[in-house]
Amino acid sequence: MPTAFTHMLIGAAASQLAPAGVPKGRLAVLLALAAAAPDLDVIGFSLGVPYGALLGHRGLSHSLFFAALLGAAIALAVPARGPKFRRNLMAIFFIAFAAVASHGLLDAATDAGLGIGFLLPFSDQRYFLPFRPIATAPINPQRFFSAGRWHLMISEMLWVWLPLAALTLSFQLGRRMGRSDPRSQALSR
Repeated sequence: MPTAFTHMLIGAAASQLAPAGVPKGRLAVLLALAAAAPDLDVIGFSLGVPYGALLGHRGLSHSLFFAALLGAAIALAVPARGPKFRRNLMAIFFIAFAAVASHGLLDAATDAGLGIGFLLPFSDQRYFLPFRPIATAPINPQRFFSAGRWHLMISEMLWVWLPLAALTLSFQLGRRMGRSDPRSQALSR
């Protein structure tokens, strides 16, 4: 699994996609926490829940079903008032769904584990992506901060942080260019 830092970074970055009028700071915090939340399933290890069980690591909490539930909760928690309420509510839902679902996608790109239960509770099948370049971080934070683990962060920076930075920069540039183009302002009226 990638580190919580990387999952939270993806979640926070997704807040940029929110429609105008939605409090992006609050949404960024919620999405950062939500994107990391699926790994709370590691509590199951201390409770004796087997890794491959429905509630085991990379199980139900990593599923698209869970992403939809948490996405709906976030959409209802973030104020989306005004004449475009319904459209903003749906936009926040889809952004939150994508932020939470990104957790499973990133985990499916790691080099260890039993796979991701994307379709739980409807199918027990676990999946990996065909290309798995991200080094798996240890579940125990003490082991992560031990010597010789910097290759994990380098892996995440190379395969996640740099592409995310490029996407974010492109998105921000595109948004700024759109605001300065008189044609785009006329179309939005």
